[in-house]
Amino acid sequence: MAGIEHIQVEPDEAGMRLDRWFKLHYPGLGFGQLQKLMRSGQVRVDGGRVKTDARVQPGQMVRVPPLDVDAKGPKGGPIASNELKHAGDGELLARMLLHEDEKVFVLNKPAGLAVQGGSGLTRHIDKMLEAWTNKKGEKPRLVHRLDRDTSGVLVIARTRGAAQKLTAAFRERDTKKTYWSLVKGVPRKHEDKISTWLVKEATADGDRMRIAKHGEEGADHAISYYRVVETAAQSLAWLEMEPYT
Repeated sequence: MAGIEHIQVEPDEAGMRLDRWFKLHYPGLGFGQLQKLMRSGQVRVDGGRVKTDARVQPGQMVRVPPLDVDAKGPKGGPIASNELKHAGDGELLARMLLHEDEKVFVLNKPAGLAVQGGSGLTRHIDKMLEAWTNKKGEKPRLVHRLDRDTSGVLVIARTRGAAQKLTAAFRERDTKKTYWSLVKGVPRKHEDKISTWLVKEATADGDRMRIAKHGEEGADHAISYYRVVETAAQSLAWLEMEPYT
């Protein structure tokens, strides 16, 4: 059981109901438990008592009493934005862990965390893996990457041999990558191909890919196939996507 925490509300959490804020930061904490903590005054915002439907604002400090460690959810579960900033490297990697054996670690990478370093980046998984250096001085190795703003499964090699085999598998396209995307609107075709040109550019938040024109310097042709899995009226669509190039 951890001690008392004081967590500052982030800008992207402005106007969020307090019960939803707790669900984001402590997904394992039940609503009934939260209500008891509220009624007893153990949860406070800027030192004052609050109700579950209160809305938090950036900069406010939320007092969180000692909670069972399970309140933060199981390994591989959702990771809050404050954890990305403040949790130790080893602790954060352990929270992301989905599977491990003698050859690989499999992580659930959250959106907002870069895989490799870049311009303006101070934290990324490649650097964090130093926390898992073994007794022989070997650091786990990256064998593929996901964009910073993409969440998903990331395979990490624990040995040199595993790294060589996995790198070759990704290079020769022996692996299958599937992406899920929630998009605004519904595509006219239930299944189709997306063909465009992409180029990498440096930004204040690190390297990003953007749509480019045919013939633009540094641009690569990218093809992806998609399938509509589910829709919400005509407002949203859940797509399953497979990159080809």
